[in-house]
Amino acid sequence: MARTARAPQAVRPLAQETPLVAQVFAELADGRFHSGEALARSLGVSRSAVWKAAAALRSLGATLHAVRNRGYRLAHGCQPLDPKEIRARLAPEARERVARLEATWSLDSTNTTLLARPNPRSGTAEVLLAEYQRAGRGRRGRAWLAPPAGAICLSISWTFPAVPQDLGALGLVIGVCALRALREHGAGEVSLKWPNDLLIGERKLGGVLIDLRAESAGPACVVIGIGLNLALGPALLRQIAESGTAATDLASAVQPVPARNVLAAALVSACVRGLMEFERAGLRPFIEEWRAADALRGRAVNVSAADGVARGVARGIDLRGALMVETPQGIQRFISGDVTVRA
Repeated sequence: MARTARAPQAVRPLAQETPLVAQVFAELADGRFHSGEALARSLGVSRSAVWKAAAALRSLGATLHAVRNRGYRLAHGCQPLDPKEIRARLAPEARERVARLEATWSLDSTNTTLLARPNPRSGTAEVLLAEYQRAGRGRRGRAWLAPPAGAICLSISWTFPAVPQDLGALGLVIGVCALRALREHGAGEVSLKWPNDLLIGERKLGGVLIDLRAESAGPACVVIGIGLNLALGPALLRQIAESGTAATDLASAVQPVPARNVLAAALVSACVRGLMEFERAGLRPFIEEWRAADALRGRAVNVSAADGVARGVARGIDLRGALMVETPQGIQRFISGDVTVRA
């Protein structure tokens, strides 16, 4: 469930200059109409530059309305990511552990960016969020599509002093942490699909991606990526469905949708507390919560693994986080693989 990454490369600092498209996005975040003239005056640019920035927003997947004599508005008002507000909203014990927390407009991947940095000091975290990822990744290299303001895309870098015994189950632990944060903010219908998905009903709400950088007898650095759909809009949901994934967003299940900075802080707080607990006790403190939210238990499934496809009935997870499947040949354990539910 964890991927081993390459050694860190030289750190590239995040760009400090805010691009015009990000400035227009921030002006439109209130969900109201703003005329091109007013935007140009506020930002000190030409109306042509505003028009180009609006076109760039659309190209990134944002649903932007343009109405003659009224101007532009985002279809869904949103809260731009604000690292100061997120840090202020962290639980006190988590805030003490977060050494660095940043939010940027755009980058290739939050996980990839943190992997290129040196390991954080043991017991502390680095957190990185992005409004838009140009090359967002899911499991097995799949693309993760999320427009500006439509999702939370965050990564947490954490160093264990030694490789934990249950490290392969860390994705399950983070799933429980995300579940705790979501339920704290009104999303009571979320379930967990082994190994790393969050679901509402049969549709994917989010996912976890873990990259590992470890030495044979030394510390282990994990970079934990969490992607959570907030308000994707019908067009993007259709596009994702055409790629073979049935997706949903929080706006389809919870109203009002929790503010992004509030929810981001809840996710970071839950994950940091979870990492501290996992470091002390492994999977055991999380396993009953995971089993209670298990979306597969008792269902007929196909498991695609390295040695082929196994067919059977999912029987939950064992104490190491492996999926147990009852097949005609007996119970089989899987520590990795893709699972589909059979009708």
